[in-house]
Amino acid sequence: MKLQELKSFTGKTYLTIHYDEQNKWVYNDWIGYVTPENVKQGSLAVLEAIKQHSAACGLNDNRHLVGRWDDSVEWIEDVWIPAAAEAGLQYYAHVANEDAFAAASSSNMLSRVQGRFEMRIFGGIKEARDWLTACQQK
Repeated sequence: MKLQELKSFTGKTYLTIHYDEQNKWVYNDWIGYVTPENVKQGSLAVLEAIKQHSAACGLNDNRHLVGRWDDSVEWIEDVWIPAAAEAGLQYYAHVANEDAFAAASSSNMLSRVQGRFEMRIFGGIKEARDWLTACQQK
């Protein structure tokens, strides 16, 4: 179920947020280039979806993301990660675009989670879904 679609000031979609009712997780699809403000607005919208659905699992898809988002990693560490953990997020599967510069930003985020929830980075969506499904069966 599509919850939200966020657009940049130029009118291009940079994030769609879905709630997967069957699997009970929030799915985010980041698209194109994102500004630090896009990352903040989008991440806060994802956080609201996690809260709204009491989702313990998140599937963050960066396969369609092109540029790096390093400028936002400190904010993610200081604001988003603690808030997501407090909202009940336990497992976060992150699908990186290994051919894009965004993969380095993903690794940077992973190093900052510090056990507040379990996060893994995947090269493909199937592996990420399989991991989340296994986590739900723990």
